[in-house]
Amino acid sequence: MGGLIVICGATATGKSGLAIAIAHRLHSIILSADSRQVYRDFNIGTAKPTWEEQQQVPHYLIDICDPRETLTVADYQQQAQSLIASTAYRPPLLVGGTGLYIKSVVRGMKIPRVPPHPELRSQLADLGQSQCYAMLQQVDRAAAAKIHANDSVRTLRALEVYYVTGCPISEQQGENPPDYPILQIGLDCETQALSERISRRTQLMMDEGFVAEVEYLCEKYGTDLPLLNTLGYAEIKDYLAGKIDLEEAIGLTILHTRQFAKRQRTWFQRDADIEWFNADDPDLVEQVWQRIQEFMEKLS
Repeated sequence: MGGLIVICGATATGKSGLAIAIAHRLHSIILSADSRQVYRDFNIGTAKPTWEEQQQVPHYLIDICDPRETLTVADYQQQAQSLIASTAYRPPLLVGGTGLYIKSVVRGMKIPRVPPHPELRSQLADLGQSQCYAMLQQVDRAAAAKIHANDSVRTLRALEVYYVTGCPISEQQGENPPDYPILQIGLDCETQALSERISRRTQLMMDEGFVAEVEYLCEKYGTDLPLLNTLGYAEIKDYLAGKIDLEEAIGLTILHTRQFAKRQRTWFQRDADIEWFNADDPDLVEQVWQRIQEFMEKLS
């Protein structure tokens, strides 16, 4: 039968709950599209589906990587594509808020399979951004034209790919869209309503033992672990270090999550193929299910 159903949107819009309800009706599986849920032990702060939820519906692309390692977008794309190819009978649900993960699958992004080379990056970074950008203009004018002169991250990556492969990154990029039909469902709601959802979720995280989770992660992996500098974990880590009090840590987590959600909304709203639904509509599940049935009829 083929096909893929995407459920995307900003954090706290209820994607997981909707996905589980739809997966039950569809007798399908859920593929997570969350860049932090792929890492083991990072549970409460990433709103990872609980063990009970994962028993209700098979979930994949969760807990597939050690937090001390890095799962690249290319790694994620390869695993997601393999899972989609193996579920030909019922369309799987690709669910999450990491836009780049979703785009890598939906658009079939061509991603240079060059892992990070810290030593090379360090050597390049020591030259300074202006020198690096001038080098990029020499070896890959097309890439330089798309990268801002002050964007050190993308400049270093482009140079890294060139010096590792001998081929400009601009010649290794592009898209190769999959040949199966895709339905993209987006969840959104009023800004104030989303802010309230984020506040409730943050409080729920605290009630579920988020502070204890961060404390455990700091002890197990060390406070220098990069993942502990991400949203929520960084704020609670500062509280545990005595830099701020708990009330301030919670307030900052809410503030930073709202800022993050705003960026997510901007990303997804650029995609004209996403069909939007109101996350607060009491008939949300029925509305989405009706749209999915229409999509399924075209598949058969």
